[in-house]
Amino acid sequence: MLDLSPASSVSLDPLDASLPLRTAVSRCRDPGEAARELAGALWHTDLGFVLFFCSAEYPLASLSAALNEAFDGVQVAGCTTAGEITPEGYERGCIVAIGLDRRHFAVSCALVDDLAGFDLIRAQRLVDGLLDDCRGRALAPVAEHSFALTLLDGLSSCEEQVLATLDAALGRIPSFGGSAGDDNRLAHTHVHAEGRFHGQAAVVVVINTRLPFEVFTTHHLRPRDEKLVVTRADRERRRVLELNALPAAEEYARLVGLPVEALAPEVFARHPLAVRLGEAHFVRSIQRVNDDGSLSFYCAVENGIVLTAMQPAPLLEDLEAVFSGLTARLGEPALIIGCDCFLRRLELEALGRMAPASRLLGRSRVIGFNTYGEQHHGMHINQTFTGVAIGSRPATGDA
Repeated sequence: MLDLSPASSVSLDPLDASLPLRTAVSRCRDPGEAARELAGALWHTDLGFVLFFCSAEYPLASLSAALNEAFDGVQVAGCTTAGEITPEGYERGCIVAIGLDRRHFAVSCALVDDLAGFDLIRAQRLVDGLLDDCRGRALAPVAEHSFALTLLDGLSSCEEQVLATLDAALGRIPSFGGSAGDDNRLAHTHVHAEGRFHGQAAVVVVINTRLPFEVFTTHHLRPRDEKLVVTRADRERRRVLELNALPAAEEYARLVGLPVEALAPEVFARHPLAVRLGEAHFVRSIQRVNDDGSLSFYCAVENGIVLTAMQPAPLLEDLEAVFSGLTARLGEPALIIGCDCFLRRLELEALGRMAPASRLLGRSRVIGFNTYGEQHHGMHINQTFTGVAIGSRPATGDA
C-alpha cells in the first residue's frame, strides 16, 4: 500500500523551457496534490497533450479525476507501471509525465476497449481517424513525420493479435509501446484514456511532428547452443506444459542448473529463452511456474516452436551504445520515451547496478516506465528497451 505520509516532491524537467517537451515527476502520495504538482510544472498556453506513467499503488479512480481537473481541456493518456523512469532514473511509487507543445506536435489518441474484437476493419477505421485528425493540424506531412505509441493492458493476453492488426493498418508509420504493469503483482493492469483508467483495453496515440525522431529497440541477450522444443502448450493461456517432452518447469530448471523450487523472476531475467526469426532472436520471457509444473509466458507460445537459451551481455554498455548512436543521427535528443522491460530492472537490481543505470537514463533524457512486455513495429517482445528518441531541433530544411 502507499505510504500516505506528507513527504512528497515534484521535479521539473532539466530542459530549457523553450524546448517543445516538458517533463515532471511527482512523488506525492495524494492523487490530487500529485496532479496539481504536475500541472504546475507542465502547464503553459500551448500545452497540447499529456502522457503519464504511474505506480499502480495510486487510487486510480481518484487519480484520474484529479488529472481531469488539473489538465482541464487537455487530452491525457497513460498507464500503470512496474516502475517509473523519471529525470532522475529508476524510481517507484511516483507519477511521471510529459507535456507536448501543440506548436511542435499534433497528437491524436484513441481507446480500444474490445481487444478480442479488434479486427482489421476496426483497426483501419481507428488509424484513418487518428491520421485525419493529425493531418488537420497541418504541422508536417503525416506519412513521413508521424509515429504511433501503443499502451496495452499487460495481462490481457491479446497483444499479438492487436499489434499485428494495428501494424497492418498503420502501414509505413513506425510504432512502439509497452504493456502496462502493476508493480510486479501480476494482478490488475490499466491504461488511461477518455478521462479514466481501463482494464482489458489499449490506447493508441499517433504523434506528428517536424522534429526528427527514431523508433528503436535493443536487448543485451546473446544466444547459447542449448535448445528447448515446446512439445505441449496451451496457446490461449500462454502456458508451456512440456519442453523436450518433459515437464516444462523441470526441464527449464535442468537447463539453468537450479531446483524447480528456486525458479523466480530474478532467475527468468538472467536465463531467458528466445525464438529465432531470420537472423534475430526475440525473447519469450517466463512469467511464473504454475502448480502443475507448467510455465506461463508473457508472449505467445505454441506447439513446435524452438526456444534458444540466451545469456546476458553487459546491459548498460549495450544501452549506452544505442543512445550514442541515436545522438549521432539525431543530434542531442530533447527526450527519449522509453519502454523498459521490468525483467531488465530486476537484473540490474540483482547485479547492484541500479545507480549507474539511473545516471545513464538521466543524462540520456529518458522518461518512461518498466513494462510487462514491449511493442515494436507490430511485434510483442520481451526483455528489451524499446522507445522513440525525439530530436530537439527540426532537421535542416524542415524548420
